[in-house]
Parts: sequence; structure tokens; C-alpha cells
Amino acid sequence: MSPSILVKVLLLVLSHLCRQIFCKECTNIPPLSSHTLRYELESSTNQTLKQDKYSHYYQHLTPTDDSAWSSLFPRKMLKEDEEKDDGEQRWAMLYRNIKKGIVNNNNGGGDSFLREVSLHDVRLDPGSVFGQAQQTNLEYLLMLDVDSLAWSFRKTAGLSTPGEPYGGWEKPEMELRGHFVGHYLSASAQMWASTHNETLKEKMDALVSALSVCQDKLQTGYLSAFPSEFFDRFEAVKPVWAPYYTIHKILAGLLDQYTLAGNDKALKMTIWMVDYFYGRVQNVIKKYSIERHWYSLNEETGGMNDVLYKLYSGNEKHLLLAHLFDKPCFLGLLAVKADDISGFHANTHIPVVVGSQMRYEVTGDPLYKEIGTFFMDIVNSSHSYATGGTSVNEFWTNPKRLADTLNTENEESCTTYNMLKVSRHLFRWTKEMAYADYYERALTNGVLTVQRGRDPGVMIYMLPLSHGSSKAHSYHGWGTKYDSFWCCYGTGIESFSKLGDSIYFEEGGKTPSLYIIQYISSSLNWRAGNISLRQEVDPIVSSDQRFRVAFTFASTEHPSGGTATLKFRIPLWTYSDGAKASINGQDLPLLNPGNFLSISKNWSPGDKITFDMPLSIRTEAIKDDRPEYSSFKAIFYGPYLLAGLSDGEWEIDATSATSVSDWLTPIPPYYNSHLISLSQESGQSAFAVTISNASLKMENIPPPGNNSAVRSTFRIIPKEDPKQLKNFTNPKDAIGKLVVLEPFNSPGMAIAHNGEGANLGVVTEYSSAAVFRLVGGLDGGDSTVSLESNDREGCFVYSGADSENGTTIKLRCKSTSLVDNDEDGFKKGASFSMGKGFSEYDPISFVAKGKQRNFLLSPLLSLRDESYTVYFNIHS
Repeated sequence: MSPSILVKVLLLVLSHLCRQIFCKECTNIPPLSSHTLRYELESSTNQTLKQDKYSHYYQHLTPTDDSAWSSLFPRKMLKEDEEKDDGEQRWAMLYRNIKKGIVNNNNGGGDSFLREVSLHDVRLDPGSVFGQAQQTNLEYLLMLDVDSLAWSFRKTAGLSTPGEPYGGWEKPEMELRGHFVGHYLSASAQMWASTHNETLKEKMDALVSALSVCQDKLQTGYLSAFPSEFFDRFEAVKPVWAPYYTIHKILAGLLDQYTLAGNDKALKMTIWMVDYFYGRVQNVIKKYSIERHWYSLNEETGGMNDVLYKLYSGNEKHLLLAHLFDKPCFLGLLAVKADDISGFHANTHIPVVVGSQMRYEVTGDPLYKEIGTFFMDIVNSSHSYATGGTSVNEFWTNPKRLADTLNTENEESCTTYNMLKVSRHLFRWTKEMAYADYYERALTNGVLTVQRGRDPGVMIYMLPLSHGSSKAHSYHGWGTKYDSFWCCYGTGIESFSKLGDSIYFEEGGKTPSLYIIQYISSSLNWRAGNISLRQEVDPIVSSDQRFRVAFTFASTEHPSGGTATLKFRIPLWTYSDGAKASINGQDLPLLNPGNFLSISKNWSPGDKITFDMPLSIRTEAIKDDRPEYSSFKAIFYGPYLLAGLSDGEWEIDATSATSVSDWLTPIPPYYNSHLISLSQESGQSAFAVTISNASLKMENIPPPGNNSAVRSTFRIIPKEDPKQLKNFTNPKDAIGKLVVLEPFNSPGMAIAHNGEGANLGVVTEYSSAAVFRLVGGLDGGDSTVSLESNDREGCFVYSGADSENGTTIKLRCKSTSLVDNDEDGFKKGASFSMGKGFSEYDPISFVAKGKQRNFLLSPLLSLRDESYTVYFNIHS
């Protein structure tokens, strides 16, 4: 269909919808849409505060033009129908009215969509960052207790409640309780498909059985962790915390248990639940009007439309109910291509768009393809950060005005999880590279940042993006294993259970095709192509700016099925100059970035394809069209967003640079062997030399991954022969030599003295006061060292005979100690145990030239509690 004809069709469709559904004014009950605020209100005992906040709940009932709805389902018609027709006939009439005038090819997209490759057929390399993230999540899923997960469901059903309920948003008094259980059902099904861990299978089967008993006890089909009276309040448009949001999670979880784990009981439970809610929505419209139902959707309903479209397989009830959760006032804005999403709660509405995408896949309505496409375009072009994430304080703000939104509450993790779904649908429909690139960006820099390293069950709600921010110091900070259960915990455990679901996609036809869109070390059993494929990505380092990946083929259980085509994504973060590709040792011509390299052959065991591509270093301006913010930029290395260790500094000097490489220098891997810590024991405690407010102090030994670990780590640099750094593999080799101590997070700076008796501090250049001779410990210990000033012979770095937390480090001379008759105390206070650094360089690490100080850059995903800056003010 030509663009002009399509526009005319859309105008006709929209003019019809405007009379029926889409032209309703859409309101969003801010600030009550915020989950953070709702949790605080639920937890508060301040009744005055609650009454004040909930008094705003009714303000969203803005009167609308009744004529916009009268043609659809006037009250008079309802009464007449009640006299002459049964409910099913009236319901059928409603369905016909909703569908009237909508173009529908009824093929659900036909064979043109790429097909998902089953998680059962993909296995992640356990040594890769993705494999480690998956394993960390698996450990957390196995920690959780079935009785605790089912506790509130059993309580609601009037059953005995063994075990203890969980805390946080799953506490028995929280109105959103049960939402995480739904996510757990989905995550465990996805994780079992990804790993076939039998212990997890037993746990998730036991949970489904426990919930089935609850549903049977209630005898209506209803199943939730809270009573059905919550829906009485929802339908009466009275304050209640998003009950359909939780129901969506439970339905989606049960459906995943059936789809991915083959649990037939879970499907029966899903259908019974849907029948119950079908009746509830039907009664609302019969009792009041369709408009009343739309009003109630101003309370968050999650992805009810999405799960109902997924469930649909011919039962018109399921299709109709799905339509009735397509929030018309929001989708209508997108249908008329209006970038008017500012002020909306982001994660309330992204799932509605995902559901509308499923409507297109199920019914073929082209309007909903246009809605999804336009939505992705405006979010990606005007409302997303360098990570691929979106939202600030849970809401969208003005388009292309992101520079002044950077704070500790950026990028709700749930939004990234759902935007990945939007882009995934669009890629499957169009095969357009932009959607695959977005998926990689958001997965790598948004999702992988959510976990705290290898700590199971420790995740974030928001991703701070302000200068000098930390994942540990947002409003929520890091969650806990058993007392958080935020919405982002639910999406988090799902994200890390399905990391393999978008690496490969397949296309049917006479010659089957496999699209490889993500470069993640993994193996694939491609059943349609009778191919067993292994993808191995070489570790990426900053010192060798190349990306190398190899694909090897092995025999399968099935005989060769003839020719198959593999299509490899050539990412936009590389460039063609210097790129190489080969098959079985023979060079292949490479296409420009942004294309797919297509290879067709009858594949045999032992076949091997390799890619060797340059990794680009580039900057990307923040999405803000005001000229005064044009210098606010993020820094990328290939697909990785780099963050600089910083307490708030963010000025980079590129005024004399002709390229990024002029102000960005890679850190070689052998620098890690130069990192040291200096510590002392005092009584039963141990303390480390730490930079604190530009001075050196003795502070408690830090745990890894925080600012104290960063400030207690130093790089020891031989002063006499810096050209031999590569051969300098052990800091003890420097004993007897002149050295400089460089702070780990301030490359180019040095520790220096300020004269005898004065505090040691940090200077910006290697002056004579920054040079020390490393000698064996004055206390005679086997593992201790002392630092003698090069320009003040006989003067040493000194903490005191009995250090304690906060002791200031000074320069003290031997002669002074002799005068004070404190030679033993002097030797003790000038001797330090030299150990490994508390922090280390990530394999991807750079030094960026700053205006006041240099920055140590590494991937944002590698950081835990350290303070960082993502957007720099780059003067060029």
C-alpha cells in the first residue's frame, strides 16, 4: 500500500474511532500514578496525608462530551436490550461496534514476521557477562520460598498459611501484593527454558499447584493475593492501588508456565481467571456505560490487553476483553501522531502499547502497527537517555528537554524492560536495523546495570544519571532479597531469565533464514535449519579496539535439510574500514554498518565464520534541542556506554582535539598489576590509606565496589624508568626504587607531601614532593613497606603509632622521632602492609582528559556503589 493511500485509510479509521473511542480526554491522576508514592502512602500511618493525597484521585474524572460515546452504547439501549436480549447478545453488539470501520486483514501478520527462537534451544556461555547475570538471577529464584510467595494468596482464599510472608511490596497489608508472584511465575518459566534446572522446575510447579488450590477454594475463577473487593473499589472509581496491574502479572505468569513449561493446569487457571474478569467488565458496562469502564482505566492496568491477545486462539471473549483494555485515550494520541506523552506515567502506558502491538499481530489491524512504530520513534528520538532507558521520577517530561532532568531518579528499570518488548516486536515485523541496535543498547546499558554484580537478589529501581550519582544512593538505592519486591524486582527477574530470547530470530520459506542480531556468546540448536551453532565472542578490551566473534557449526540429530541462510547484523558502532570477515578461512566482502551480511549454503560440521571489526569510540549528545546543552554528551565504546568515576566533576577538555582519541586514552591490562593498597593494623581493627577531601587518612578497610574502595586504591608508578611499565608485574619489584602513587580514580594526579608535619594530599602534577622511595618496612616486618620522601631524606609517610578511623596521614622525619624519644612508635606508624588494590581496572577502561582532573572511564554496567558521571560537558 502506498504511503498516500495508507494515510487516507488511517484518516478514515481515525474519524470513525474519534466518534467512538479515541477522542476521550486522557488523564493520569498524577502524582498518584507513581508507584513510589503509592507505596509510601500504603505504609504511612498519617491519615491526614492520605486523605489529602487521595482527594486528588477524583480529579481525573474530567467530564467529557457524552456525544462521543452515545453512538456506541447509550444507557437507553442497554435498558432496551435487557428487556429483549440476553447478555451475550448485548456483548456481541458491543464487539461489533468496536470493530466497525477498522481495517482488518485477519491474517495476524501472516508469514512476514520473523519467528522467535525458543529459549529451550539457546544456551548462554556461563563465562560471559550475560551468562553470569543469568546465573546470579537463577540463584535468587532458587532462594525464594514457595510458602512465602503463596502466603497472601492462601490468606485471601481462607486457607492455612504456613511459612512467613515476604516484606516490601509483598507485605500482607500492601494493596499491590501478589504482583511479584506473577513475575516469578514468568521468570521461573523463562529460566527453566533457558537452563532446564530441575530444582527450579520443582519449585515453580509447586507454586502453580498452591495457587490452583487457592483458586479452587474460591470457586469463582478469581485468583489473587488480595480480596475481590479491591475491584469493587476500582469499578466505583475509588482509590485502590492498581489491582488489574497485579492480575496481569498473574495471568502472564500462568500463561508462561503453560507456554514455556507445558503446565496444562496453568492454562486452565488462566482461562478461568479471564472468564471471571470478563464477567466483571461486562457488568460494569451493563450497569453504567462503556465510558465508565474507560474512566476506570485511568488507574494502571499493566499489560492486560497484551496477555489477553496472547491468550486469544479463537475465543471471541478473550479478543473482546483485550480490546476493552486498549486504553483509547492514550493510544489515540499516538494514532494521530501527536508527541504528547509528557506528564504521563511511563510504565503505566508502555505495556498498553505492547498490547496494541499484539493486537496488530493477532488481528492485522494496520492502525496498531502505526501506533507502535510512532511510539518507538518519539520515545527513542525525544525521551530516551544514552542507556536506551526513559522516564524521570517515573514520568515522561517534555520532548528533547532531557538535559535538566538528570537526577537520581532517572530510567525506571521497568520502562527499559517494556521498551525492549516494543523494539522486539518492531524488529520482527520490519527487520530494520535501528530496532536491533536499540535492543542491544538498552539490553547492554540498561538491563545489565540493574544487578549489583554477582549479588543474587540485589537490584535497583531507578538508574541515576546525574553528575556524581551512584546506584546505591538513589531514593530506593539497592533493594534487598526479601523486603523490597518493587515492580522493578519483578521485571528484573524476568529480564535476567530471558537474556537469550533475542539473539536469534528465524524466517520461514523455501530456504529458511536465521537472523543473528546480538553478539552474545551462546549456542543454538536451530531446528528449522538443522544446524547446531556456537557463537563465541572474544573478551573486549580497551587496549585492542577490535571486536572478534566466531561461529562454528556442529552436527545435529537431524540429517542435513539443504541450503539455509544466515544473516549477520553489521552493527552501527563499527565501521567498514579495517573490518574483516571470513568463512572457512576465505575472505568475505563486508557490507557497510547498518546492514545484514547474508550467507547461504548447505552447512556442514566444522564450518566456521569469523568477524573482526573495529570498535568505534564516539560521543552522543543528550536529547535536548536547546543550543546551550549541545555540549552535554555521553561516551560510547562499541555498544558500551562509559561512565567516569566522579563525585560530580564532569568537564572534559577537547578544545584542541581533532578526534575522540586525542582526549581518550585506553588503559592497558597490565596496569592492574600496578594497583596496591596500604593498610595498618591497630588493636583488633585494620585501616587503609584513603583519600578523603583531598587529604590522606586512615579509614576502615572498605568492601569492594564502593567509593571507599576506589579511594583506597593507588597505582604505583616507577619514576626512574616509566618506559619499562609493561615489564613491571609486581609492586614489590619497586622496593628500593623511586615511585609515584597515582590515585585510582584520578589518573595523572599524585600523592604528595606538603612539608614535615603537614597533611599529605593530592596534586595535579608529578612534582618533587610527589616522589617517594619505596623501602622495606621500618618495623622490620616481612610484608610491610615504608615510603621515604625523595626531596626530604629521612622523612616518611606516617599515620601514627596507634591508628584509628579518621587518623590523618602526614610526613614525619626520623630526626623528630628521635627528639621525641619515640623511635619504635615512628617505625610502626611509618610501616604499611602493601596488598592488592581494593578496586581494579575493568578490561574496558579509558582515561579521559578533564579540565580540572582526568577521569577513569569504564562501562556503566560494571559499576556497583561507586559514584559516576554519564553525561559530560565536553568542550570542543
